[in-house]
Amino acid sequence: MALGRREFLRNTGACVAGASAVALGFVPPVKALAQETRQYKLLRAKETRNNCTYCSVGCGLLMYSLGDGAKNAKPSIFHIEGDPDHPVSRGSLCPKGAGLVDFIHSETRLQYPSYRAPGSREWKRISWAEATDRIARLLKDDRDENFIQRNEKGELVNRWLSTGMLASSAASNETGLLDFKFARALGILGLDCQARLCHAPTVSALGASFGRGAMTNNWVDIKNANVVLIMGGNPAEAHPVGFKWVMEAKTRNGAQVMVVDPRFNRSAAVADFYAPIRAGSDAAFMLGVINYLLTHDKIQHEYVKAYTNAALIVREDFQFHEGLFSGYDVATRSYATTSWDYERDEQGFAKQDLTFQNPRCVLNLLRDYTSRYTPELVSQITGTPEKDFLHVCETLASTSVPDRTSTFLFALGWTHHTNGSQIIRAASMVQMLLGNVGMPGGGLNALRGHSNIQGYTDLGLLSTRLPGYMNLPKDSQQTLNAYLQAVTPKADEPKEVNYWHNAPKFFVSLMKTLWGDHATDSNNWGYDWLPKWDRSYDMLAYFERMQQGKVNGYIAQGFNPLAAMPDKNRMRDGLAKLRFLVTIDPLDTETSNFWQDEGIYNDVRPEDIQTEVFRLPSSCFAEENGSVVNSARWLQWHYAGTQPPGEAWNDGRILGTIFTKLRALYAKEGGVCPEPVLNMQWNYQDPEDPTPEEVAKEANGYALADIQDATGKVVARKGELLPDFSVLKDDGTTASYCWVFAGSWTEAGNQMARRDNTDTGLGNTPGWAWAWPANRRLLYNRASLDPQGRPWDPRRKIIEWNGQRWGGADVPDYPLTSPPGSGVGPFIMQSEGVGRLFAGASLVDGPFPEHYEPTESPVLAPALGSKVRHNPVARQFADEIPRMGNPSEFPYVATTYSITELFRHWTKHSHLNAIMQPEQFVEIGERLASKLGVSAGDTVRVSSRRGYIEAKAVVTKRLKRLNVMGQEVDQVGVPCHWGFKGATRKGFLANTLTPAMGDANSQTPEFKAFLVNVEKV
Repeated sequence: MALGRREFLRNTGACVAGASAVALGFVPPVKALAQETRQYKLLRAKETRNNCTYCSVGCGLLMYSLGDGAKNAKPSIFHIEGDPDHPVSRGSLCPKGAGLVDFIHSETRLQYPSYRAPGSREWKRISWAEATDRIARLLKDDRDENFIQRNEKGELVNRWLSTGMLASSAASNETGLLDFKFARALGILGLDCQARLCHAPTVSALGASFGRGAMTNNWVDIKNANVVLIMGGNPAEAHPVGFKWVMEAKTRNGAQVMVVDPRFNRSAAVADFYAPIRAGSDAAFMLGVINYLLTHDKIQHEYVKAYTNAALIVREDFQFHEGLFSGYDVATRSYATTSWDYERDEQGFAKQDLTFQNPRCVLNLLRDYTSRYTPELVSQITGTPEKDFLHVCETLASTSVPDRTSTFLFALGWTHHTNGSQIIRAASMVQMLLGNVGMPGGGLNALRGHSNIQGYTDLGLLSTRLPGYMNLPKDSQQTLNAYLQAVTPKADEPKEVNYWHNAPKFFVSLMKTLWGDHATDSNNWGYDWLPKWDRSYDMLAYFERMQQGKVNGYIAQGFNPLAAMPDKNRMRDGLAKLRFLVTIDPLDTETSNFWQDEGIYNDVRPEDIQTEVFRLPSSCFAEENGSVVNSARWLQWHYAGTQPPGEAWNDGRILGTIFTKLRALYAKEGGVCPEPVLNMQWNYQDPEDPTPEEVAKEANGYALADIQDATGKVVARKGELLPDFSVLKDDGTTASYCWVFAGSWTEAGNQMARRDNTDTGLGNTPGWAWAWPANRRLLYNRASLDPQGRPWDPRRKIIEWNGQRWGGADVPDYPLTSPPGSGVGPFIMQSEGVGRLFAGASLVDGPFPEHYEPTESPVLAPALGSKVRHNPVARQFADEIPRMGNPSEFPYVATTYSITELFRHWTKHSHLNAIMQPEQFVEIGERLASKLGVSAGDTVRVSSRRGYIEAKAVVTKRLKRLNVMGQEVDQVGVPCHWGFKGATRKGFLANTLTPAMGDANSQTPEFKAFLVNVEKV
């Protein structure tokens, strides 16, 4: 009898409840003996608190380690279970978390540095001294040969383009800070992290809409919702423990849960309603919702009038015609955004009409703009049956009243598109019209996919970014004053907080952290030492350079780009053109082995590949102290339960050792532009091995002199840790690496390590860990009350005015002493003080969202009567265009996704997870399977213009054939987890199929909608 996965788990006892027992080596039926042994071991064991290394729920862990007590012996972690005190996970672990012991002890954990010589077919074990000496020499020689001090205009730019670096997504914030200092000291612009491949469009969209690019609420707050819309994500499968709060809302609060997705997924299986949709058409769906709300007058009028820019008047020359906004330049494929602005008065403030009589009020323009998205047209574009679409609209519209809220849960299904930012923008506009932003049980909850992808974004580890969501200077900003004027906005309305007016304080405090005593007023705080950019050197752009032979060296730290980047075959070809590649990882990855001949899975000739490769073994989450930031912006401190295996080092020691050797080479030999390398502040107790604790304090920041407030009171003594970001100065007397982290480690101690799980109301636990900014758990919470300070819903009162200041269950997101009726808007990061229905020039592809077809689309007819089918400013490279498919050859729409038992390309290295999902599969609908003559279990070939994969077919009812623009469209589901390294059976990398096109604002690739053909093998 053939056993399915569930039957196998049931019969072996390897369900979540028994997963730890299996990991311990206990095999039923000796159940009693196993329990006695476990209790005995736990009594003798050391218990260490940590956080799960997978998704960004940030579940709490209790790790148990045991050693024999011998001198120099390393304790071994033998059991992991959920932390029952953790306010989000409450002791739960998902199948991925239940297999963590196997991840720690994976047979593919790296234990020794190794080297692959050019043209070689094998790895050679080398010492750390050999590896770090050689890497330092390669870096210095390439930098000296290719460093650009001045561009062709003669402008000082101090950048290095021929070597790049990818930072991790699960290493600690402290490692991330060292990554930044290492890369920017050298002038590296090709710096990026996992955020580029996952949640970057969220940052663009939510920042443009509300002022911050982060999850508005938090995991536990989901329980307060009346309606939960899951669209662009599958939290039951990708974030199983966080999903418990959806079920809490459903069972305790009577919430209606709706899922809109190409597949009837596991979230849909427990939802109240499911609607299918064609992958890549989400913007049309959301714009249709906006049209429905405006047409049926289902908006929260007082909220919209007071807390959005609905009444502001837009310039006369702003237009939209034939799929293009005003200002488009065909030659450059970009917009001049001058017309995307407000009409202004003599003082420069935006004009407004609170009566909404002016036809150019934002609300009136929006009403006219979205009128095209009728239910009939939305159904044609999306394939969603009209009655299903209307049901979603009606259910969401029920929350336009003050005492009901809806919350949106989304993830990669919205970000992995060429217009991903605008999909999320449209959803933000829906929530503003409904009055759900700032409300408990409301908002947009961006479910981050990696344990510290939020933190690495906060830390500025993207090609044109700085910590705390500041921009790296560009070529034209040759002076500090020019830069600060460009990044410091002026208020659009009088009295508004416009908190970004403090940008000079944030920037100068960063400069003091980077350059220390070398940063002075006389040298503009070391401004010239920062590399300046002329274009984005994000991953897509940088791999394009690599394929053109313009890149010599690359460092991939905790990142597997061969498996993660689109168009795997071109990625491999790019890596083969490098002179040297350095991988820093706990695991043996596909990237470090890109040169190996794996037959059909990686068909190469090693002797033809002249790249020398260094494979450096690093620690994993269980072997380091440090902090990670979960989706809800919580900085949680975790502790090492053991030491790395063999000769593996912590990331900080690897970076510290290489950087220290580089500095020694520059001090001895000189070289091109040595100043930023030698002046970078690296004054740790052991420069080769900085401790997480001293780096975490550096992220928070110090007073460099006595700091006084406006009344003259000293709020921080010289040498003390800063209490929060409100005390930052622009005169060089404060140092803080990341201003939003200021307050995370103060004179009162490590706030990230706090463990008070007291609920102060509505699920808020401000005593657990520490959340940026200022330990605030619900962003924009002043918007939960009307302008006079009365809660829209008394049952959802989270802050209140006590006659002198604001307080309550959460830290107010508002000036503490601005009274009700003061006219100060609740969106304090925005220059208008309100949420933006009209986004101005904050996004490059339009102030309103628009539906554009994916790069590869089955739809050839222009759905909206426009000649413009694709996003006109999406990231596109000339030599990628021939690699795009058309529906005549590739008639089916494919979308990638994740499954419960596996996490990206990591858990295939865990034996327990490999047992649960050992072999690669793809998912096809019954009608398509019947057409192709495919039965369940048959092997099929899925091909795109870029390559093919072969996998077992799972034939399912979960994928329906849709009617799209008068034609039938079938969709194919492609899980993304397998490869040619790990404990699972060897498989193909799913990104072999995906196109290298990117979102217009963030350059995130389009993994969720592309064209394929399917054939039975």
